[in-house]
Amino acid sequence: MLALICQKMYLSRQSVQWSNRYLMSVHPEVFLEPDLDTGSPVIAYAMDIEAGRISEAHQHDLGQLLHIISGSLVTTTDDGTFVAPPQMAIWIPPTVNHANDFPIKTEFRTLYFSQNFSSTLPERVTVIRVTPLLRELILFLMSSPRDYDAKGMFGRIAKVIADQITSLPAAPLHLTMPKDAKLRKIAQQLISRPAEAPTLSMAAAEAALSQRTFERKFLAETGVSYRSWCRQAKLFRALEFLSAGRRVGDIAHDLGYEGTSAFIASFRKAFGTTPGQYIADKS
Repeated sequence: MLALICQKMYLSRQSVQWSNRYLMSVHPEVFLEPDLDTGSPVIAYAMDIEAGRISEAHQHDLGQLLHIISGSLVTTTDDGTFVAPPQMAIWIPPTVNHANDFPIKTEFRTLYFSQNFSSTLPERVTVIRVTPLLRELILFLMSSPRDYDAKGMFGRIAKVIADQITSLPAAPLHLTMPKDAKLRKIAQQLISRPAEAPTLSMAAAEAALSQRTFERKFLAETGVSYRSWCRQAKLFRALEFLSAGRRVGDIAHDLGYEGTSAFIASFRKAFGTTPGQYIADKS
């Protein structure tokens, strides 16, 4: 029975219509603040969040999968910043301190995993691609009451979701933050105002370091050069802007690119597609 349900959901050519039907049939309990001590293997929670909301840093005893139907999500941990436009999700292991930023109006859907389930899932924060199958499984689980039978159909669905999280490849949507206070301040400023990214010499001067020392230290703490980090930060903001429906030309200007063609070329090199095609694939 479970295999048949999964096959039908995966092969459906009308995934958007499926999603809309599931959204219309979401169980009312899903919109209530969850009790994380119920003992259920996976607990679903849904919120519609207004633009500009930022949650303070917090943690859970349970693992959490952060998923959005529409909008944009930026999650920050001690290790860095993770971006999740629609069709992506962020896995947060238990007890990991994290803060969430919703730059635009967002349909937020999240799952909390019991400690038994979490122990089989990734040990580090990870961004994964939400395939049509995984998306429909998440929405299907949200149509159930929270006291579902762990040995019944919804319990089996929960196990398949956990298996999907483990088997799907990680997406390169992680921006490692430097630990050094001065370097971290520069990185945070750059994320907030990517069009005003300081040159290498300016950044080194702000950190009171020589350019050579700054480059060496930044590479050691982030794994990439300062220039590469700046480029990635701009592209991550581009994903947010694209999710918000911004025009490609406007995005290129706001991110400080010399022109639209330069932005498109950089985006294609990073993600293997153009900004326009990226959005078309997500619609």
